[in-house]
Amino acid sequence: MQKVQVRDAKATLSALIEAAERGEPTTITRHGKPAAVLVPISDAEKLYPVRRRTLLDHLLTYPGGVELERDQTPLRSIDL
Repeated sequence: MQKVQVRDAKATLSALIEAAERGEPTTITRHGKPAAVLVPISDAEKLYPVRRRTLLDHLLTYPGGVELERDQTPLRSIDL
């Protein structure tokens, strides 16, 4: 794994991304201390799985119960 300073990472970002696509992670340092790691997307998905939520999942997380009542007041009459 190669180490790169932040300023060098900015200048060579395209090359670092190509290295990540080849499976080579890169540690980005700031003032000599590790600050971030650029890894291939497959490795990142293992660490942070993306779960797509459906509308039903979203609705089921609603904190209150759903109580719906129909308004029973009579409708007004309209002359056409």
